Amino acid sequence: MALYVIVGILAYCLGSISFSVIFTKKLAGFDVRTKGSKNAGSTNVLRTAGTKIAALTLVCDILKGVVAVLIAVLLGNLFHVADRALLVQIAGILVILGHTFPIFFQFKGGKGVATAIGVLLVINWQIALICIVFAIVLILLTKTVSIGSIASSILFPVLTLFITNHYIVLGNYIFFAILVALIIVYNHRSNIQRILKGEENKLKPKK
Repeated sequence: MALYVIVGILAYCLGSISFSVIFTKKLAGFDVRTKGSKNAGSTNVLRTAGTKIAALTLVCDILKGVVAVLIAVLLGNLFHVADRALLVQIAGILVILGHTFPIFFQFKGGKGVATAIGVLLVINWQIALICIVFAIVLILLTKTVSIGSIASSILFPVLTLFITNHYIVLGNYIFFAILVALIIVYNHRSNIQRILKGEENKLKPKK
């Protein structure tokens, strides 16, 4: 039980490192949470600070998810944990929550999509690639990042019902997938309202 708690705390703290805030302050001279949508995510960084800083933020946010799950896998193997799949899922959920509610940055974080991608890439690369391609296609068609993010998060638990191989640790991931989807959709609640009103921002990177 102690290891589950330790992994959860480590994952949450890792997720709480808000690279969007760090990079915009250091490289652009402002806190991304004071510009644009005031969200500490890579999309807002793209709109307010440009492509290079946004790409750097995106990569680092994805890596948070990757590292958190890998730590869970390594510790699970090292200490011969009986339910390693649960350990991985705890790490995945907590790193996403850390990104969304970062303890080091006044609990004002991003929407968790990039970090969730990192989590999913390690847990099941096949599902991850399908979700990523699906999101990219929707974003290109609609010029709206939130639509791609919301739709792909909903696709995740659906795919979990049909894809049973390529998991880094075997286990039941359906409830985990549903919880991740709910977190992502909840974080996009204001976007959903704007989409329904036809007022959602289109993707227009700052040059």
